[in-house]
Amino acid sequence: MSGLNHVQRVRLLYKTILRLHRGLPNELQELGQAYVRDEFRRHKNCNPKETQIFMLEWSKYTLTLSEQLLKNAKSNIGFGKNIDKDDGVLDSFTDDQILQLYNLFKETTGIQDKIIESELSK
Repeated sequence: MSGLNHVQRVRLLYKTILRLHRGLPNELQELGQAYVRDEFRRHKNCNPKETQIFMLEWSKYTLTLSEQLLKNAKSNIGFGKNIDKDDGVLDSFTDDQILQLYNLFKETTGIQDKIIESELSK
């Protein structure tokens, strides 16, 4: 893959993710496809440091999803990985990324803002 230029590497990663999403259940596939398209569009003109992080994290996602698809085919274990609030991952997120994560949470769980706000105020 080192012989590819940057645009080719991005395109290859993008297409690989979209192909992997074909192995997900329909509702996850639709959500995943839309999210990936939006994320890649949003980062089209980011700076080199952000590009490096973006490519690394999406590459990790590709490997994780590949492993989960293989395991799920054998034992139906499910998909995803919980974010541990104690491991510091959330500390490196920007406010926009936290908002995206929150919106993704709402979309995937069907929870409305009013329910979450009442839980947060406790």
